[in-house]
Amino acid sequence: MTIWTELSPTAYRVEYVDAGGVRTRTLRAGDPDAASVVFLHGTSGHLEAFSRNITAHAAYDLHAIDMLGHGYTGKPARPYEIADYVRHLLDYFDATGIGEAHIVGESLGGWVGARTAIDHPDRVASLQLLCAGGTVANPEVMDRIRTSTKAAVATDDVELTRKRLRLLMASEEDATEELVRVRHAIYHEPEFVANVDNLLSLQDMERRQRNLLRPEDLARITQPTLIVWGRQNPFGEVPEADRMHERIPGSQLELFEECGHWPQHEKAGRYNPISLEFLRKAAA
Repeated sequence: MTIWTELSPTAYRVEYVDAGGVRTRTLRAGDPDAASVVFLHGTSGHLEAFSRNITAHAAYDLHAIDMLGHGYTGKPARPYEIADYVRHLLDYFDATGIGEAHIVGESLGGWVGARTAIDHPDRVASLQLLCAGGTVANPEVMDRIRTSTKAAVATDDVELTRKRLRLLMASEEDATEELVRVRHAIYHEPEFVANVDNLLSLQDMERRQRNLLRPEDLARITQPTLIVWGRQNPFGEVPEADRMHERIPGSQLELFEECGHWPQHEKAGRYNPISLEFLRKAAA
């Protein structure tokens, strides 16, 4: 199974959108007249993280984007904070005519999605937090993210990219060689190399602390919210998910066995039906 065969049952296109002056790569699929679902990846990630979810969600107007400074999207030369990602996301909404969207955010994408839901509730119809970041500042985890990413970017050795991707997964088989090659190519784009410290800026303790989602922030999320967590998540233990669930009113928590940091990819067969049922109820 490849990204191509995962996507091939569904008509899709990859294009670039001017989002507030930032050239933004996006994969579009599904029904343009249906409700919009926007997929947001994690730190140093890219839209291919959702290749196993597009076909299953094709009844919706689908958007999977490379976030600010990531993938093949433009890379302004400044450290990125959550407000920067939110602004870029809203600029993308405006550029593509999205009034409100169901946001599916993995890791950093969940952090950005949650902040958007809190500060711009009229733009977010529902929220999915897939191993979402942003509620804790663990120095060991932050160092692991920063060190592994910079090592993979600093040298052309594909094995370091392979290790970085495998770090996300409970099973090495889910870090497919195709994903490794896609990520390796992105990591070694000259703009990406020059920008890597900017997209890792939230691994700096002082900057992270001022961007964290505090308990009182989570309590302000009023949209239907689904939290999905892997029990082998290397970047956050289950109690972190439990606390999110307790603090977000009416949220739904799903824990996946034998799953790391990419539940939508590692356990797509379980995740997709849960997501579709959640979206159905959120629209009711």
